[in-house]
Amino acid sequence: MNKNYTIEDLPTIASEIIALVKYKKILFYGEMGAGKTTLIKEICNQLNVLDTISSPTFSLVNEYETSKNKKVFHFDFYRIEDEEEALDMGIEEYFDNNCWCLIEWPENIKNLLPLDAVQIHLSILDIGQRNIQLK
Repeated sequence: MNKNYTIEDLPTIASEIIALVKYKKILFYGEMGAGKTTLIKEICNQLNVLDTISSPTFSLVNEYETSKNKKVFHFDFYRIEDEEEALDMGIEEYFDNNCWCLIEWPENIKNLLPLDAVQIHLSILDIGQRNIQLK
């Protein structure tokens, strides 16, 4: 997937991502303001998350529950000092389950990332317009 989109396209984009991802581990790359959290919120909506979705910037991870009693984990490693913090929080246990793991700022824990993860690269094109590349 490589396409340009606007906020109105997010439900379709999120649906396509969910259909394409096999192992439920998604790494979100993009500069501040590129739309990582906004896209994750829409993916969570599509997965029928019951909880309020917010960025876990200070807690590192938010755990959400879906309408089918499934777990979705939303990580934000923007403020992490070193990979040891992620190990201390039990990152490997999160990655070893069959739950959705949506990871913002994965470059800050690059040595700990699951090999089966899908990369999503977001970039700002213009006001209200973004580009998404799935790798």
